[in-house]
Amino acid sequence: MTTYFLQIEPVYVISSEEVFWGALLVAITMAIHTFGMLLVLRINEYLKSKLEEKTGFMPGLIPIMLASCLILLIHMIEVVIWAVFFYWKGAFPNVSISYYFALNEYTTVGSKFNLPIQLRLLEGIISCAGLLAFALSTGILFRLATSFLEKPRKFLGK
Repeated sequence: MTTYFLQIEPVYVISSEEVFWGALLVAITMAIHTFGMLLVLRINEYLKSKLEEKTGFMPGLIPIMLASCLILLIHMIEVVIWAVFFYWKGAFPNVSISYYFALNEYTTVGSKFNLPIQLRLLEGIISCAGLLAFALSTGILFRLATSFLEKPRKFLGK
């Protein structure tokens, strides 16, 4: 006769501290992202004004490529905020694992690591913050790509 044991996790109750930290981190994330996107748009407009007389393909593509790199950098900075918080709260033994976890959760990929039970709600909250930030980034890139496609360009000098 085979006996099976059911492994039961401890009872999980959402705490007000968890909600507070989640709301604060989302607010910080979205503030950084909003100001970052405004900076990306400002830099993009500056580059476009410097390159507006050139009608080639690459002068039009350079601002979009730079904007993409800046947007990626802004996302990485936001993940650092979450990673430092997780490390500060003792969720992970070092910042490297904390950053790996935060990046995977922020991008909704997930990871083999979990937060301690008292911070478990933040796993979902960081994913929501990532989705909001990526939605805003997508809108910005769509705007830049539309602007690029509206202007007639010479492809490879032809």
